[in-house]
Amino acid sequence: MRSGEEVDWVRDLVEQGLNDCAIARLTQLPRPTVRDWRTSKRWKPRKPIPGISRRQPPARCCPDCEGPVHDLWALPDAYAYLLGLYLGDGCLSEARRGVLKLRISLDKRYPGIIGECVSAMAEVLPNNRQLVQQIRGSGAVEVNTHSKQLRCLFPQHAPGRKHERRIVLTDWQQDIVARHPGLLLRGLIHSDGCRFTNMIRHPKKTYTYPRYNFTNRSDDIRRIFCDACDRLGIEWRVMNSWNISVARREAVAKLDEFVGPKA
Repeated sequence: MRSGEEVDWVRDLVEQGLNDCAIARLTQLPRPTVRDWRTSKRWKPRKPIPGISRRQPPARCCPDCEGPVHDLWALPDAYAYLLGLYLGDGCLSEARRGVLKLRISLDKRYPGIIGECVSAMAEVLPNNRQLVQQIRGSGAVEVNTHSKQLRCLFPQHAPGRKHERRIVLTDWQQDIVARHPGLLLRGLIHSDGCRFTNMIRHPKKTYTYPRYNFTNRSDDIRRIFCDACDRLGIEWRVMNSWNISVARREAVAKLDEFVGPKA
């Protein structure tokens, strides 16, 4: 059931001379619905009244992305995980009519991570008309979805590679990360990290212990990873220009609470 406010909005746009396609894009209503309203014998366009301005459209569209209105400060917890995946192995590309495509490349050996990515996309964009898709390659699976809202959800999108430009989280992203640093770390490690058994050989004894490694060429993204670790009291150290190591027993045990071995 459509509201009277939506009908009046479409009525105003018809009177302004917009066609069905333009009205559907602007209002996010199905084009057949707009067509039916326009051609209905029970609904006649009103004559303009001198001196009376048109009403403002209802708050259905975000002024920045022209998608459905959204409250970025109230995104679900899964956004922190999806943000980690995006910062690691994700990208946005331009599609038609202002729509963006979010693509995240994942190793096909870990179906659990692929499923978690699909679920996170669906939870962050619950009303998206475009279903989450999986494109399988020789060694990787691309999980993708399309939406105008992606422009607002991932404001780090810009021309060029992520490691060649500044990556700074917005205030609302910082708030979400502060509330869910473990989910962010989970997404970052699932995309650009690993948990493995390290081995140290001595003449008399060989030591083995689990450790985490996070690899990213962007100084800013590595800093985001380290800041999240600091929030949780997880000790880390810089291995080299691209790698962050988490190796102390207590730190590994703490990170295991949020990540653990890939599956």
